Amino acid sequence: MSDTQTSAEAAGGAGEERGLRRSLGFRDLVVYGLLFIAPMAPVGIFGTLDAKSHGAVALVYVVATVAMAFTAFSYAQMVRVVPQAGSVFAYARVGLGKEAGFVAGWMAMLDYLLIPAVAYLFSGIAMNALVPEVSRWVWTALAVVITTLLNLWGVRAAARVGLLVLAMEIVVLLVFVVSAIVMLARDGAHRSWLSPLSGDGTQGAFALSAVIGAVSIAVLSYLGFDAIASFAEEVTGGPEKVARAVLFCLALAGVLFAAQTYLVALLEPTTSAQLAADPGKQGSAFYDAVDTSVGTWLHDLVAVSKAIGAAFAALAGQAAAGRLVFAMARDRRLPRVLAKTDSGLPRPALLCAAVITLIAAVWAARRDDGLDQLVSVVNVGALTAFTLLHASVVGWFAVRRRGGPVVWWRHILVPVVGAAITIAVIVEASGTAQVVGAIWLAVGLAVLVGQRGRGVAGAG
Repeated sequence: MSDTQTSAEAAGGAGEERGLRRSLGFRDLVVYGLLFIAPMAPVGIFGTLDAKSHGAVALVYVVATVAMAFTAFSYAQMVRVVPQAGSVFAYARVGLGKEAGFVAGWMAMLDYLLIPAVAYLFSGIAMNALVPEVSRWVWTALAVVITTLLNLWGVRAAARVGLLVLAMEIVVLLVFVVSAIVMLARDGAHRSWLSPLSGDGTQGAFALSAVIGAVSIAVLSYLGFDAIASFAEEVTGGPEKVARAVLFCLALAGVLFAAQTYLVALLEPTTSAQLAADPGKQGSAFYDAVDTSVGTWLHDLVAVSKAIGAAFAALAGQAAAGRLVFAMARDRRLPRVLAKTDSGLPRPALLCAAVITLIAAVWAARRDDGLDQLVSVVNVGALTAFTLLHASVVGWFAVRRRGGPVVWWRHILVPVVGAAITIAVIVEASGTAQVVGAIWLAVGLAVLVGQRGRGVAGAG
């Protein structure tokens, strides 16, 4: 019996109460992907990227989009092979073996639980700035409760509400783009028109190394597009629709990111050298440029949009986390109670993910350094899982030769380059992130050893 047959039986033959309902279309997948990514994701890190890249911030996002395209392409290949809710957990399981699948799922779970916590905290901070009488931890907890209720209501209902929020974010982004173009046409640019692609020259000549260093941070803006693959068992029309949605979301996000950073860089009155010399200005650089060049009204509009958008980015992340927990529990890698479904929804897994995220988000919201603590560790888990994803493509198609004739560029070159990129980003990550990632991995390996002792490794 093939691994795909075995996986299919694990997905559908384990009992009707554990089946997921197919109700999502291509548009719903795109909504979830863009919600998780967030159309204006560069707002918070624009200043950092501008300083690191010597002003070539739009080029950074062009390069980052190409870099992440390797990962998106690997996802598109594997979702056609294993169209299951577990995403990278399921892919590594068939491409590399059950133990590697557990490690991939375990590492992805770290980010799928913490990225929503960061987004909830962003929402709480923004709402606290608008209504300071209410503590930010209260706003943060409220955002978790509201979005969790939407997820428990149903994947279609959450997608419909998410579409409205996404439409709002797109409208705000369009308002910014139009306003920026009007101001540039009327008053001119503070920097040269090509500087967002070539650097502003205030830190010396163009340096490719500076751009690459900034790319290692910019790729974090894209974390979330992969969550689309987690809904593979709830899509009508087959896995091809999921593959197209993954690639489409990445391409669209890349265009949006490059366009908005190009425009705001031209509006930015502060040079990249000044931002590099004063890190305290980097976090608010996007808002400051909009405030100075366009007006406070747009500053406030962007802030409100980010507050609402962050909560719904967390909604998409929480939904993906629930599917990952569900898939691992169905494979007996987590407590079996988390593999139960109710009316086609993995409600126990969703509640488990929500509780863990709530604890992390509220803990961070009550600390002055909470945001820094969370942000510093949210990337290593996903990047490690991405690396195993690329290895799974090579394992399935090139080593095990289970996908027909080997196409060297598709089955070897693309995943090898993709793995090299994700490993390079892990190397560039903060020391705290690397330590937390190593500890989480060690705990996962201990759990794996314990499961092997109980004979769980042969499950599924």
